Amino acid sequence: MSDFDEFERQLSENKQAERDKENRHHRRSSSRSRSRERKRKSRDRDRRSRDRRGDSKDRRHRRSISDPAGNLKAPRLGPVELTSPPSFPPDNAGSRSPHREKKKNKVKKYWDVPPPGFEHITPMQYKAMQAAGQIPATALLPTMTPDGLAVTPTPVPVVGSQMTRQARRLYVGNIPFGITEESMMDFFNAQMRLGGLTQAPGNPVLAVQINQDKNFAFLEFRSVDETTQAMAFDGIIFQGQSLKIRRPHDYQPLPGMSENPSVYVPGVVSTVVPDSAHKLFIGGLPNYLNDDQVKELLTSFGPLKAFNLVKDSATGLSKGYAFCEYVDVNLNDQAIAGLNGMQLGDKKLLVQRASVGSKNATLTSINQTPVTLQVPGLNSSVTQMGGLPTEVLCLMNMVAPEELLDDEEYEEIVEDVRDECSKYGAVKSIEIPRPVDGLEVPGTGKIFVEFMSVFDSQKAMQGLTGRKFANRVVVTKYCDPDAYHRRDFW
Repeated sequence: MSDFDEFERQLSENKQAERDKENRHHRRSSSRSRSRERKRKSRDRDRRSRDRRGDSKDRRHRRSISDPAGNLKAPRLGPVELTSPPSFPPDNAGSRSPHREKKKNKVKKYWDVPPPGFEHITPMQYKAMQAAGQIPATALLPTMTPDGLAVTPTPVPVVGSQMTRQARRLYVGNIPFGITEESMMDFFNAQMRLGGLTQAPGNPVLAVQINQDKNFAFLEFRSVDETTQAMAFDGIIFQGQSLKIRRPHDYQPLPGMSENPSVYVPGVVSTVVPDSAHKLFIGGLPNYLNDDQVKELLTSFGPLKAFNLVKDSATGLSKGYAFCEYVDVNLNDQAIAGLNGMQLGDKKLLVQRASVGSKNATLTSINQTPVTLQVPGLNSSVTQMGGLPTEVLCLMNMVAPEELLDDEEYEEIVEDVRDECSKYGAVKSIEIPRPVDGLEVPGTGKIFVEFMSVFDSQKAMQGLTGRKFANRVVVTKYCDPDAYHRRDFW
């Protein structure tokens, strides 16, 4: 066979292979098309079948007519001979179609849905606000014109309107110098979330306005309730400053809503001391003591809930008296017994409940003989603070119990106190009670110094009172020598 014949044969075989390939592809395409057509026809049949069943149910439902007694009538299709008595539904059942049962369980989408901005107000409070004229009694909703256009005469007030704005704003005084609005907003939003005071997702503070010249700001919240709860942050420390939080001057209480926060934020000492049976008056304070120093003196008995050092509005200087309230109201008697009559510099403290004789107390009476209070369960030696001088001096608010655990640190404190007290006279002995695990040690946190003479003790009191030790204001009192020798340090 020649080369030409061999070439012709291969060419013929290649053409035949291409035709076979095209035929197979055509058969597969036809098979897929037929399969898709069968599926489409099957879906059409199912849809028509469902439609016919639905139409049949509707026709049967329309033919079923109930008479006034609730009994079903048979369709009028000609005479029907009944071989057995017809069965009727129970009297309490009536004639209920599946459509009625479905309608009964329908979820209500429009009833009892609060308007925007009033999600935290109950219907009764909303009605009270309407009666007070703070909310329009009738909302002007959109109306349809003949052309099909919606016209809204006056929009319904929502959050951010002038109606509730005065109740959603707070005045913040004593803000840090140079603070930005963004940083203050972030601080209060974070504190609200940490305190669990937010009532919805998102940030409760909407806006902040700062007056740098007069050092105050205004916060605007999204809801009235969150604004009230934020009042609990009065006195919170922000960048070293104790913030003063108040209602604005144009604030008007909303009917049915509380004006005071319902929570207490631990560690925050409010600058407002409300009138109550637990409010304490502290008089006879030296004018050179500032807020932090007086608070250190008071917190030696326990944590404070509220504190206010009264100052002259013109000069900003202390007037020499303050008010406070403890977190634990049971500490009031201990604080009164421990501070009343205490010699503080050249003055003696007058500490008592603000509701007892506060109206008759004057600044001149502060320097007179202090009132001695008899507290059940307390030693008489404790109640004679600022009484007759003795050779034993008690130093308070100088050390914390945890600072006395380490032996080396304890010895350093003893030597430091001995060296300083020796400047005023000969020191006979020093006692600093140390804490013991599982036991309540009397006098823990106090330092007792015994001098050789009463005169030396008096000089030490005048020299040490009001000074600072480890950044704490030193508080002094005389101690009964017999109780000291019995180690009765209560």
